[in-house]
Amino acid sequence: MRHAEEVTFGGSGLDRAAELRGDIPALAALMQAPETRTILLWRGKVLMLQDGSGLCRLPLDHPVLAEARGEPLFLGREDSGAIFSHDISGWEPEGEAPGEGGFLDSTEQAHPACPGAHFVELRALLTQLTPRDAELGATARALFGWHQSHGFCARCGTKSDVFMAGWQRICPSCGAHHFPRTDPVVIMLITRGNACLLGRSPGWPEGMFSCLAGFVEPGETLEAAVRREVVEEAGIKVGAVRYLASQPWPFPASLMIGCHGAAESDEIEIDPNEIETARWVSREELAAAFDGSNPGLQPARRGSIANFLLRNWLADRLD
Repeated sequence: MRHAEEVTFGGSGLDRAAELRGDIPALAALMQAPETRTILLWRGKVLMLQDGSGLCRLPLDHPVLAEARGEPLFLGREDSGAIFSHDISGWEPEGEAPGEGGFLDSTEQAHPACPGAHFVELRALLTQLTPRDAELGATARALFGWHQSHGFCARCGTKSDVFMAGWQRICPSCGAHHFPRTDPVVIMLITRGNACLLGRSPGWPEGMFSCLAGFVEPGETLEAAVRREVVEEAGIKVGAVRYLASQPWPFPASLMIGCHGAAESDEIEIDPNEIETARWVSREELAAAFDGSNPGLQPARRGSIANFLLRNWLADRLD
């Protein structure tokens, strides 16, 4: 698609400055530079300005950073200076109720050292973030999530050390190098004539439907993954498949690979272990769902790649 990177978390042109990740003197100089800023995370949530103007960028001498656990991550450079990220997940908000379970945690937390800002779940901000803030937030969340779950060497079990400004871990025992993990997931806009195939998973909000999706398996092409997942989940055979767009999805570490597939059958037979139900939805039904006149059908949330693909299909903009 010619406008593929318009999707949320699409490329913002951030200079990731990978050549500086192993340059300790250069990184030290950046951390002393007055224009350098950091974005703050707490248990996967990002610190946002309460006036709605975007991510809260803090100077590196801000007192709240004394609570940071582990080392800061180097995210890259903006025109205004270098950008790092710190994590203060060890902070316990006073009198804080536990976060909501289910589909989305909509609670917000305010740290007393950061007036005018609050921690917000990134998925609640999909339609509010600028492309740059979205890329920074997604990158920081994915990296911190990887460090949290990959602290030990997968080869020998020894606790590994952080290297390359947070972009590698190295085992001090066997010397193995470990890199941030990204799991490829195909998400499919499957069409047949004037209709598209949508499904829903248990636990989703009532009436919500989205494109089918699934992880790519080892030794499998994207096209094969699309055909396999659609057959497994809905019993529909798919012919021609083409790539459309991608979206980083750091919940915790996926890359959503949007594809268009042409269905060669239309009789749905779901696997209840995979999805709750599936249905064919006409263009007219989907358009009514998007404009609010079809309350029985809720399409995927705006900001998700599924919503992006469906809207562009309605507008005949899949080229």
